Amino acid sequence: MRLLFLAVLRPHTGNAVTAGRVRDHLEAAGHMCVLRDAFDFESPSEIANLITAKNLEAALALHLYRGGRLLQGHGIPFGVIFGGTDLNEDASDKEKNEVMGKVLEEARFAVAFTEAMKDAAQVQWPHATGKIFVQSQGIATVPNADYNWDTFLQQSEIDQSADNLYVFLIICGLRPVKDPLYLVDAFSEWHQEAPNMYMVIVGPEAMDLEVPVLARNIPGNSAVVEHGVTGLLFSNPQDHNPGDGTTQSGLLPPTLIFTGLSTGQSDGDKSYMEVLSSQEFIQLAKRLVSDPTLEKEIVTNGREYVRTHHSWQVERDTYQRLVRKLEARVEE
Repeated sequence: MRLLFLAVLRPHTGNAVTAGRVRDHLEAAGHMCVLRDAFDFESPSEIANLITAKNLEAALALHLYRGGRLLQGHGIPFGVIFGGTDLNEDASDKEKNEVMGKVLEEARFAVAFTEAMKDAAQVQWPHATGKIFVQSQGIATVPNADYNWDTFLQQSEIDQSADNLYVFLIICGLRPVKDPLYLVDAFSEWHQEAPNMYMVIVGPEAMDLEVPVLARNIPGNSAVVEHGVTGLLFSNPQDHNPGDGTTQSGLLPPTLIFTGLSTGQSDGDKSYMEVLSSQEFIQLAKRLVSDPTLEKEIVTNGREYVRTHHSWQVERDTYQRLVRKLEARVEE
């Protein structure tokens, strides 16, 4: 079957990685998959031209609003995959909510990455109950035989002679919602006190690499990382209450003294909250360094969680099975 797959394909983002992985699953089943960036199209008519030119028989979209709305009304069956933005942001917009509801009416199936996403979607669009399936994102880590850790440390100007070297791998990206750079000042201060501490930004595959995970507490991370069990979560700056200095998780950062910051002003609030969040991260990092038992438990639990909930093979089987729903419709 000749499939069109629409997704937002900004390089090095979770969407692009997920789309590439799902495409591989579909092509392994013998389908021809045309993966295109949804942002390259401004109207459904452009999609119609592509469908005709490529003789496409069915379609799939990652993100209901960004991609799914472009697939309506073309007379070919399609399925959709919920993106975090669909439920965390776009569902709050009345116009976008209505558009996504219509997409779900026409879609043959919809995939949510977690039960929580499915529940949230069914609250927003009750008519979609029965066509939403839960499939966690598959994780498969393949060590690079050519990778050399010592060379990496040298190229990164990390002192390999430091006693008890610690490299913190943080699940983050550099998009605004996931930007971890506000941590740099606090971590730099800690590095001055403890030169064996370093920070490296990586993707979610860290849970399968036998290292303890610290992640910023945003929906995409908290759906995967259970605080204190499979990793440690530190709060978003916006999760702090400037009135009492506490975090959403109830942790109380150390007393801080600031000059020139007014918590009654938005810019001041943001700076104050970012400092509190960064201090919470440092607290958790120090806890991890000083507690080998906690580190071992997190690593063990994280590996087991990935094995049982993020199987690459199960993900492949699910998408190949769901696409057969589209294939059956084409044959009707």
